[in-house]
Amino acid sequence: METIPAKILVPLCLVFCLFSPLFHATDVNYCDKKTDYGVKVKGVDISPDPIARGHPATFNIAATTEKAISGGKLVIDVAYFGWHIYSETHDLCGETTCPVSVGDFVVAHTQVLPGFTPPGSYSLNMKMYDGDKNELTCIQFGFTIGFVSSVADI
Repeated sequence: METIPAKILVPLCLVFCLFSPLFHATDVNYCDKKTDYGVKVKGVDISPDPIARGHPATFNIAATTEKAISGGKLVIDVAYFGWHIYSETHDLCGETTCPVSVGDFVVAHTQVLPGFTPPGSYSLNMKMYDGDKNELTCIQFGFTIGFVSSVADI
């Protein structure tokens, strides 16, 4: 069995170490740990991470459901260092394919944050409701907005 030479292995390890922060999943918590939500969230992927001001940021939320969902809404609340700063509501079918079949699905939302958005730590609370206004899930997770507007600005 042939081994990889150190002159190739070391640069590969350095590249992996530099880019590994770009590929980590975001920690997600349920709003109420005692509630058995109808939609279970498997994870959230934010790209890029940290978010670059003035450029698109994509939030992909991987979830699973035991019941088909014909429609509903997402209610999103954002806080900056614990202070509520922003709310928005979206049609669920605008963020995923409806009807949502039993099993795995992804809610994807892309948004450009203004260039004047303050850098730092934010938290997001997302509630998902079905067409009858029943709460299907409620999650919370944090994200970071970088100190520079974009990598190209450096």
